[in-house]
Amino acid sequence: MRSGSVGRRRTRLLSTCTMPADSIAAGAVLRSLTMENVKEFAPAAGELTFRAATEEDVPALVALVESAYRGEASRAGWTTEADLLGGQRTDPEGVSAVVADPGSIVLTAERAGRLVACCHLERRGGEAYFGMFAVSPAQQGAGLGKAVLAEAERMAGAEWGARRMQMTVIRQRDDLIAWYERRGYSRTGELSPFPYGDERFGIPRRSDLAFELLVKPLAPQPS
Repeated sequence: MRSGSVGRRRTRLLSTCTMPADSIAAGAVLRSLTMENVKEFAPAAGELTFRAATEEDVPALVALVESAYRGEASRAGWTTEADLLGGQRTDPEGVSAVVADPGSIVLTAERAGRLVACCHLERRGGEAYFGMFAVSPAQQGAGLGKAVLAEAERMAGAEWGARRMQMTVIRQRDDLIAWYERRGYSRTGELSPFPYGDERFGIPRRSDLAFELLVKPLAPQPS
């Protein structure tokens, strides 16, 4: 789902900045706490285990995201963007950057040790940004996406104290926006342009693509 492409940080950053040692240490503590508090969710289709991604997961994450959004294979699921965009959806450099970012976490969902879904959370003060949301096409339509989104919201509230979740979605994705609206997200009407001419973000098949900001208040989490 296209929500990770625009904002203060796009998910395909090609480089990361050098951070002071104290920032790196703080990020390590944050990531450690988050990993310790990721819980398991067991839907009817089988046990679903969540964990924070590591650098070793990058190739599998890229393959998952591409399979959910690009190419003919993505048409097996309903999240495909193949009619709107060709080319790539992400790349190893961009995914590696957000995995290593001390202010972010890439949440993976696994069944029987196999990666089936993921999302990216970025801490933004009192808010959290949700992006790089992907569910394996073969696993779509059975509640897996709802479980991942619910866990991401829980983590953002419980671990970061976030009061609101925000994301950006291609405005032409009416079905996807409606899916988020059923889960409490509201359209803001605030648009940001698609990065035409930058093939790292895909090759547009139409000239009017843009992203719309969606937001949802997060319920207070028990201390």
